[in-house]
Amino acid sequence: MTVVDAHLHVWDPGAAAYDWLGPAMAPVDRAMRFCEARPALRTAEVTAAVLVQAADNDADTAHMLATAAAYPEVVGVVVWVPLDDPDRAAARLRALRRDPHVVGVRTLLHESSDPDWITGPDADAGLALLAEAGLPFDYSTTSPAALRHLPELAVRHPTLRLVVDHLGKPPVGGGREDRAEWRRLIAAAAKHPGVHAKVSGLYSASGPLDAWTTGQVRPFVEDALELFGPERLMYGGDWPISLLAGGYARTWESVCALLAPLAPDERAAVLGGTAARFYRLDPALLNAARDAAG
Repeated sequence: MTVVDAHLHVWDPGAAAYDWLGPAMAPVDRAMRFCEARPALRTAEVTAAVLVQAADNDADTAHMLATAAAYPEVVGVVVWVPLDDPDRAAARLRALRRDPHVVGVRTLLHESSDPDWITGPDADAGLALLAEAGLPFDYSTTSPAALRHLPELAVRHPTLRLVVDHLGKPPVGGGREDRAEWRRLIAAAAKHPGVHAKVSGLYSASGPLDAWTTGQVRPFVEDALELFGPERLMYGGDWPISLLAGGYARTWESVCALLAPLAPDERAAVLGGTAARFYRLDPALLNAARDAAG
């Protein structure tokens, strides 16, 4: 089985600006390079990884692509393009797609001062470009509230593949009413077959990030499996943010425990098959990643 970590970050404040980084993010408030993640991936027998943008600028994209060129385990890169500037976005996409590592696009929606930015006419034109180009969009959020836009986006762009990062940040450790609201929102999104989701970043919704347990996460993963099915879910380790939440090994072991009741083919889908299909990962790059993993 090819195991794909569909959500991993690298960054370097010396190469790009990351406005959200700062002392409060210690010990990851520094350059976080793929070579540091490599041992944890190999211990977990993760074969391949998809890097996901961490800043809304071209320099972050360039840094990720340079990392992909240096490490065969990196089989995909989710880049940034200025969706609200369609002409510039179109030119940028033409240039970026020359690299087979480019498999998707994301913007830091949760960093925008306008919670409805993604539904505006300019961003909407950018999403139309992605649909035309056959590139998916990673939908980022720090709370379930932003999930309310997904059904509208799915209707506007029926051929656009969308993936909800971190299951839309469910209220892990929260109350029954909070879970019910999250489920209502994610269920509305899941009704649209082009919408997928990542089993990633499932940490405590309040207090320290590492104050979660597998038991607290379990109901949200069970809901996701019911609503999306394994064929629309993919695993993401969320390194290096996972270091703030107890470590990569802890999150990996938790996901394995939560997926244990599934049939082998269903586990294989969540742990790699869905990501390979959704991101249309290059078979040659996957083969190179397998060879590198030994």
